[in-house]
Amino acid sequence: SSSSSSSSSSASSPSTGTKPKASGEPKEHNMRTYVVLNNMVVDAMKKAFGSEIELNPMLTITTNESFGDYQCNAAMGLSKQLKQKPRDVAQKIVDNLQWQGVTFEPVIAGPGFINLTLSPDFVAQKMKRAIADPERLGIEKASPPLTVVVDFSSPNIAKEMHVGHLRSTIIGDCLARLLEFLGHNVLRLNHVGDWGTQFGMLILYLREVAPNALDAGSNLDLGDLVEFYKKAKARFDEDEKFQEEARSEVVKLQGGDEASLKAWKVLCDQSRKEFDKI
Repeated sequence: SSSSSSSSSSASSPSTGTKPKASGEPKEHNMRTYVVLNNMVVDAMKKAFGSEIELNPMLTITTNESFGDYQCNAAMGLSKQLKQKPRDVAQKIVDNLQWQGVTFEPVIAGPGFINLTLSPDFVAQKMKRAIADPERLGIEKASPPLTVVVDFSSPNIAKEMHVGHLRSTIIGDCLARLLEFLGHNVLRLNHVGDWGTQFGMLILYLREVAPNALDAGSNLDLGDLVEFYKKAKARFDEDEKFQEEARSEVVKLQGGDEASLKAWKVLCDQSRKEFDKI
């Protein structure tokens, strides 16, 4: 647990029917801003129209900062259910919004959009809480945590990585770190080492032209493997006998042939060494 500093802000908080934490900090400042606003709009919709309607506040971040910080688009959809004008529906939502201490007075725009601008006091309280908790910046861990699988770039064995592999690896790692920070259980997956036809033709070709390359501990460079792969592919495309032998090699590999598996593992290990450098 981290210690929290007390604050003496004069901002008031909306009535939610829940008790603030013992520290005296309003519950709203312990919740994500979106959740606070979403709950606030849902409560207003219940008060205005009852619980029988579809309680979807349709809350989004505004695309234009001149309209505020968030926008509620619920009035347009509700107007059809209630058979009322969208602006009238929006006005009833606003009339029941307990916005004090969270936003400035809501503004109805256009056919019935409700624009919400966060109040400086609310933002200040959020900032104070973040500063008081340098390790997590006031961000609570997810409860309950989810198990999330992040599938990385899965580079090809015996081929050099390209910018597409780097991009997806960096993006995947960023997502994994963010999810772990939020408290989720993250499983990083990188599928390395398939054994399709390309492996059959490469193993067969190497056995012919560079058999030592398939020995454990071989110092074969990945760049050399790429060149061997290109030559094997060219041979495969023009030589029917080589095609058949390559496909037979794949069958042996998939069937667990000891020599074929050994060659495949050597190629995977050599590729991984180069991937690990990057």
